[in-house]
Amino acid sequence: MLKLNVKNETSTLKKVVLGIANSNGPTPTPEEAYDPKSLEHILAGTYPLEQDMVAEMTAFEKVLKKYGVDVLRPRIIPNLNQIFTRDIGFVIDDCFIKSNILPDRAEEWNAIDYIIEQIDKSRFIIPPEEVHIEGGDVILWNEYIFVGCYYGEDYSSLNTARTNRAGVEFLKELFPHKNVIDCDLIKSMTDPRANALHLDCCFQPVGYDKAIVFKGGFRDQKSYNIIREIFGEENLFHISADDMYEMYSNIFSISPQVVVSERNFHKLNTWLESNGLIVEKVPYYEIGKQEGLLRCSTLPLVRES
Repeated sequence: MLKLNVKNETSTLKKVVLGIANSNGPTPTPEEAYDPKSLEHILAGTYPLEQDMVAEMTAFEKVLKKYGVDVLRPRIIPNLNQIFTRDIGFVIDDCFIKSNILPDRAEEWNAIDYIIEQIDKSRFIIPPEEVHIEGGDVILWNEYIFVGCYYGEDYSSLNTARTNRAGVEFLKELFPHKNVIDCDLIKSMTDPRANALHLDCCFQPVGYDKAIVFKGGFRDQKSYNIIREIFGEENLFHISADDMYEMYSNIFSISPQVVVSERNFHKLNTWLESNGLIVEKVPYYEIGKQEGLLRCSTLPLVRES
């Protein structure tokens, strides 16, 4: 059996599911876009090509394996976007929680069935239908679970709203020993600079005590204030709306000492290195056109405690 263990975002990674870009399917129509950044590139004729995305994911996989990570990949389902495995499920402690994802994306789940079969059934959790939650909205930091959500009355009309109040309450009940912090996020179907698609688009811990954050990504500033209190103002790297658009906070930690980042994030990478981290720089710009980046592409299964 596969013994799951994920308690935070930065402990040494041992096993991960990395998405796959092969047989990604044709460029979506504007009506098929799930988010405003993808829509922007569809309309501009700059939506990423499969060959470029495959090359970027190969570069990411190479770095993961360099550090001894066991990398699992979804089975290829023809003509299906399977890049963002973070959306379809997530691990908290030793539990795997299946996400209630957008109906149009349900087929992605079938591609990791061979992995799910290795998990103890008592540690595999399927939330009730009314519970909406995706892995990009769940950020772990030891005794804290930060949950991105959207509490606006127009929740049901926004494809960009992925986690609801029921999702927050579900995690509170499932992990009563944890401090669950709800983070009400800004959402937009038309402006990618005013849309925090998931919490990891505007917040991410790195190293032992630091974090990347976009203050303007939160509808309720109390969430930002809690983050500032936990990490300390001096340990925060503040990003702008343009930085959020480029996905600055969606990097990925292999360990407290090593982080994988997009090679063009010059000011962020400089800050990370100035704080003693090893930054493995990879090309991921094309994948970023779909409003997801390195963290979105991964589903960690085992990190060292």
